[in-house]
Amino acid sequence: MKQRIAVLGAGPMGLAVAFQLARDGHQPVVFEADDRIGGMTASFDFSGLTIERYYHFHCISDEAFLKVLDELAIADKMRWTETKMGYWYQGQLQPWGNPMALLKFQGLSLAAKFRYGLHAFLSTRRNDWQPLDQVEATGWIKRWVGEEAYEVLWRRLFDYKFYDFSTNLSAAWIWSRIRRIGRSRYSLFREKLGYLEGGSETLLRALRADIEKHGGEIRLNSPVGKVVIEEAKVRGIETDGRFEAFDKVISTVPLPYVPSLMPDLPSSILQSYRSVNNIAVVCVIVKLRQAVTENFWLNTNDPDMDIPGLVEYTNLRPLDRHIVYVPFYMPGEHPKFAEPDQIFLDKVRRYLKKINPRLSDEDFIELRASRYRYAQPICDPGYLDKLPPAALPVEGLWAADTSYYYPEDRGISESIDFGRKMAREATA
Repeated sequence: MKQRIAVLGAGPMGLAVAFQLARDGHQPVVFEADDRIGGMTASFDFSGLTIERYYHFHCISDEAFLKVLDELAIADKMRWTETKMGYWYQGQLQPWGNPMALLKFQGLSLAAKFRYGLHAFLSTRRNDWQPLDQVEATGWIKRWVGEEAYEVLWRRLFDYKFYDFSTNLSAAWIWSRIRRIGRSRYSLFREKLGYLEGGSETLLRALRADIEKHGGEIRLNSPVGKVVIEEAKVRGIETDGRFEAFDKVISTVPLPYVPSLMPDLPSSILQSYRSVNNIAVVCVIVKLRQAVTENFWLNTNDPDMDIPGLVEYTNLRPLDRHIVYVPFYMPGEHPKFAEPDQIFLDKVRRYLKKINPRLSDEDFIELRASRYRYAQPICDPGYLDKLPPAALPVEGLWAADTSYYYPEDRGISESIDFGRKMAREATA
């Protein structure tokens, strides 16, 4: 039986839900508060260049993503590039990301290098995450790599990504990040990452067209005020001051927004949503006349830089100008998140010129800053057990965000996979 279903949020997960619902013969209506689809994958006009506000890449292990490209007949738009990593440490740029780079790395003893390499190797080949679910990440890493390697290679990454949360993170969650990047290698010494011609906008346009072709609808600038629940059954939603009936509602917006959207849920569920901590991001994107380095990834350990690293995007996807993303992560409550954009823009100019002294002021064509309050959930040990099931104890109501594919890190492929499964479950 054909069902009319409201989907809240037009990020990759919400679009995947609507895509699956429409293809299964239902009528999804997607409500998006923004003026564009995509969420964190959305693009903007960077003075003539259409590009994502926040960087994205794809790994050869992203099965759900690659499958949907086939279904949308855009797999021919996929490109794979051999990429490089670097490490900025003690005022010098060093190669990183393979055994030879680790062996030659300056500033680390041979014993520390061996322990670090062994940990990375075993993490990449590990499949069972359950034993790590209740383990705290920094302690787990220190036990494997030792204090020396942790201090040089890990501590600032934790400090400038997670701040006060850095000592209470799930080891399973951190392990999944190590494994995903490790499995992006097609040999011990070579890393291969992917991008779509036209960027994520290519995927977003294809998803939207497919949803609409199969009878779905996407409404932009349409924030939902409330999900209407009566007698433990969903009735519809309120938007723009009016009620609209739906058979079911599936929410994919960040969990911190859910209590205000669904105030009639049981108090224990609302409290579990409110207790979820999130990291915010101020991401500076820079357009340059010349490259900063030859690396796609660049980790940084520098007392003068309050960033864990940067991404030189055009070393993955070639463009007319050089594009660099510099993310500043922090809790949304941190005073730094309230600082004006210019503070971050000035820092980035200074950091890039320090890494590459050949850069002059004239090389900086343009800089922009984008902010996202709920960029990433903070996954502490046993994280998934603390969340309500996506299928809520209200007939016809589901709610999930990127938290729900823990221990996997947020990603387009993971969002697509979870969204499609949730759509099938909701209509089974």
